[in-house]
Amino acid sequence: MKLISDLIATTEPTLLVVTGPTAVGKTDLCVRLAQHLHTEVVSADSRQFFRELTIGTAKPTLAEMQGVPHHFIDSHSIREEYNAGRFEQDVLALLAELFQRHQVVLLTGGSGLYLQAVTEGFDDLPAAPPAVREQLQQELMAQGLHVLSQELERLDPVTYARIDRQNPQRVLRALEITRATGQPFSSFHGTRKTTERPFRIVKIALTREREELYQRIDQRMDQMLAAGLEDEARRLYPFRHHNALQTVGYQELFSYFEGQYDYNEAVRLLKRNSRRYAKRQLTWLRRDPAYQWFHPDEVKW
Repeated sequence: MKLISDLIATTEPTLLVVTGPTAVGKTDLCVRLAQHLHTEVVSADSRQFFRELTIGTAKPTLAEMQGVPHHFIDSHSIREEYNAGRFEQDVLALLAELFQRHQVVLLTGGSGLYLQAVTEGFDDLPAAPPAVREQLQQELMAQGLHVLSQELERLDPVTYARIDRQNPQRVLRALEITRATGQPFSSFHGTRKTTERPFRIVKIALTREREELYQRIDQRMDQMLAAGLEDEARRLYPFRHHNALQTVGYQELFSYFEGQYDYNEAVRLLKRNSRRYAKRQLTWLRRDPAYQWFHPDEVKW
């Protein structure tokens, strides 16, 4: 296999993307890589931005960072709206500074959309009136995600088949554009602006055998619960409609708080849905042929 040093053997500024499914071992590897390369880490985990979300996002502790600077961790409050478009702008500005000090910078996380924002940019989508998004948010709260997913299937089966339909943010975004324009969201794909980056991009993805990965996910859920995930979720319950909380790790506990099932069922769903989330992450990443795949123990430098 190629060594990391071979992959980044250039005098050009290089963004080394390290991704993979939840619990695969990204944080530990990136800290060791950053120490070896004397560089810094930019997080592309869309929930670790928020200061109030700690246990349920597996946010690295100061001890785990081992002195390596990490950017976009605890950078925002859950009370702020923050999206992939703004993240793209903010990270590109940061990278312009970091590449003055480092030849290589690490970008890591399991949020495929946020990785894409930095490395590729987005399709040039039309703007939608804020009232359309507000109406969709009201419908989501009143009718649930399933009803909106059915509408998307009817209006745009191409997008329906492609996106993560368990993620309200993705469903609402597709419907927002479809309702505002009268055209399927998928019809705007391929209208991407030119987004050449002033740095080289090298992409590696981490994976493990399924049983090994699933065991690590189950273990992580047990550790989170022991660390106080339930109490953290109770504090965040008033913000449960925020996009950052419409994901695995909190939704299962919110439903438990509302009496939809008991605690043991909540734990079972936490583990099951986390495994399913990892599977969706892998599916997303495998669509990009630029990724070179490694078991974390195989990465050498």
